[in-house]
Amino acid sequence: MRRTGRRGVGGLEMRELECFLALSEELHFGRAAERLYVSQGRVSQLLRSLEARIGARLLDRTSRRVALTPLGARFLAELRPAYDTLHGAVESARAAARGLAGVVRVGFQGNVDEQVTEAVRAFRALHPDCEVEIVEVDLGDPFGAVRRGAVDAAIVLMPVAEPDLVVGAVFPSQPQTLAVSVRHPFARRASIGAEELAGGPLIGVAGPAPAYWLEFMAPPVTPGGLPIPRGPLVRTNQEALLAVAAERGAMVFCAPTAAYYGRRDIVFVPVTGLPPSTLCVVWPRHAETERVRAFNRAVATGLASPSPAAPAPTPVPTPAADQGTREHAG
Repeated sequence: MRRTGRRGVGGLEMRELECFLALSEELHFGRAAERLYVSQGRVSQLLRSLEARIGARLLDRTSRRVALTPLGARFLAELRPAYDTLHGAVESARAAARGLAGVVRVGFQGNVDEQVTEAVRAFRALHPDCEVEIVEVDLGDPFGAVRRGAVDAAIVLMPVAEPDLVVGAVFPSQPQTLAVSVRHPFARRASIGAEELAGGPLIGVAGPAPAYWLEFMAPPVTPGGLPIPRGPLVRTNQEALLAVAAERGAMVFCAPTAAYYGRRDIVFVPVTGLPPSTLCVVWPRHAETERVRAFNRAVATGLASPSPAAPAPTPVPTPAADQGTREHAG
C-alpha cells in the first residue's frame, strides 16, 4: 500500500479498523455502535471512510440485513490476526510499564460458589497489587458484559462458540438436577432420566444469548428426540425458583447451584442422560490484557492443583430427607 505522511500506512486509521471489526462480528449497526460507544451515524461514517480508502464495498447493507462482501470477508481474514497482534503488543508494553497493579473486573453468572472464590483467592495470592472486582452478569446474557467492556473477563456456563471471545480455563463439570415443586410427581423420585423431561413444561431463560446456549439451559428435545413442552421464560434464578414453586414448570440446575438455592417448597432431583454443566473463563479477543491472562493462568493453576479436603457439601433436600418437604408433599 502507498504511504502518506499524514495518516501512515495506506492512510488507514485505527478507529476505522475497529469499526469494521465490530461490524463484521455483530452484522448490526446498532450493536456495533453500542460496542464502540458511538452513534450509529458515526459507525456509518467510519465504514464509508474505510471503504473510500480501499476503493470498494466491504459490507452489503439493506434495511433488513448486513453481510460481508467477498472482499470484506478476505479483508477480515487478513486483518484480524494483524490487529490482535498489534493490540496485544500495546497491552503487553503497558503491562510491563506499570506491572499488574490495578483492577481486573470478573463477571459471573448465578451465584459465586467455592470454585469461583478459590480462583479469586489464588489470583490475589499471586498478584497482591491487583484487586479483583466480582460483578454479576445477566443470566440470559453471558457474553454481553465482556463485549461491552463492563467486565474484563467472565466466568460463564459453556458451551461457548463465539469467534470474538477467547475460552480460557475450564472448571470441573458438574451433574445436572431438575428443580420441581414438592407437589410434582418427580419430587418423590431418587433420580429421573433425561427422556422423562418430555412429560412436562421446562422453564427457559430469556435474553440475547445465542440460541445454542439458551437451548443448553432448556433443551427443546430429549437426547432421544422427544419434544419437551416449553414453560415460561425467566431472567434470574430467583424468578426461576418462584415459577417452579408456583408449579409453572421445572428447570434444570447444576448440582452446586441446587445446593445453594435449597428451599422447602422445591426439590432438586438428579437427572441422568444430560450433558454436565461446565463453567469457563472467557474474554474478548480484541481486548485481551496481561491482567486477564494472569487471572486465567491463576485459575488454570488452581484447578490443576489438588485442593485441601473440604467438608462434604450440603445434601440437596429430597422428600425422604426433609420432614417439612414431606408435609408439603402430602
